[in-house]
Amino acid sequence: MQKVVLKACMAAAIGAGAFGPAAAQQAVKVGLLLSYTGQFTEPATQMDNGVKLYMKQHGDTVAGKKIEIIRRDTAGTPDAAKRHAQELIVKENADILAGFVITPEAMTVADLSANAKKFMVVMNAATSIITTKSPYMARVSVTLPQNTEPLGTWAAKNGIKKVFTMVSDYGPGHDAETAFQNAFKAGGGEIIGSVRMPLASPDFSAFVQRAKDSNPDGIFIFVPSGSQPPALAKALIERGMDPSKIKIMGQGEISDEASLKALGESAAGIITAFHYDANHNSQMNKDFVAAYKAEFKREPDFFAVGGYDGMHLIYEALKKTNGTADAEALVNAAKGMKWESPRGPAAIDPETRDIIHTIYIRRVEKVDGQMRNVEIDKFENVKDPVKARMK
Repeated sequence: MQKVVLKACMAAAIGAGAFGPAAAQQAVKVGLLLSYTGQFTEPATQMDNGVKLYMKQHGDTVAGKKIEIIRRDTAGTPDAAKRHAQELIVKENADILAGFVITPEAMTVADLSANAKKFMVVMNAATSIITTKSPYMARVSVTLPQNTEPLGTWAAKNGIKKVFTMVSDYGPGHDAETAFQNAFKAGGGEIIGSVRMPLASPDFSAFVQRAKDSNPDGIFIFVPSGSQPPALAKALIERGMDPSKIKIMGQGEISDEASLKALGESAAGIITAFHYDANHNSQMNKDFVAAYKAEFKREPDFFAVGGYDGMHLIYEALKKTNGTADAEALVNAAKGMKWESPRGPAAIDPETRDIIHTIYIRRVEKVDGQMRNVEIDKFENVKDPVKARMK
């Protein structure tokens, strides 16, 4: 019954938008759903900073329409994300839904995007299947397989023979594990053990011991952003898993700013695959980092770039539609769009509505007295490999 009422309310809202006073409004309302409180506050802050910086640089008017951001706090919970998205659609008449730090939030809102026909821009959530859940969705961040499959390929080509994998036991962790393992085995490598760890685990000691006992050449790890990456990386190193002897590999989270601060010089040698780092050597990124530091007194990370590129996609799509916020028109405008991002060349795959970009293989090294991620290899024009295989 609740679903019937909701759909009726949505239909009424859509009808009013099409034929009532809202049709004449000179604003495009963007509902920004982020975890401003809870476990993922830091990612939300960085992403929102990216949104703010883009709008400061490019103004708040596109194609004659004022861009109005309506912020809602999901607290990192899918139920809150769904409730706020419903209110944004029905009560606020939001035209676009954006944000989404974590996969469960994006998944629960995807149905609302599809049913209410609202353009949805995913700025981070990285499980591969997300964009299949609404035809009006585009993603500007990354998918887990985009990062971890190239890393598996690289590892197999660079003398690593036996790997133990450790991932968080939820959708993104499963994606990361499968993509890395398949690519590594395809290159001739051997997976000698694996473990899936509880998502909220505060203690990794037992899992690390299992990895150590397997006597691997390398360890692949994935845990979500926040406090866990530095905690797990630190646990590995404290138990004698020296990155100079045993390759510690993973997504960029394990060598992000917080992780490097926690690990210090013991992080040297950690290998990651990622789509963005503040040290990426391009003029656009140098300008972006300088502007971000001036505005927020800190370095941007991949969440910040997700927010920045998400707003770029929204602005450029609205330019193509002459300010029309119709979901069908916006998603069609987004398909195939290409631009230069702080991360490098970026595009939206017209078939999957996922990002296409470069994946960088990085090694932690000491540069000018600081531990940094140094790019040592790259894979260009990487599409989501899961969907590519489904064609």
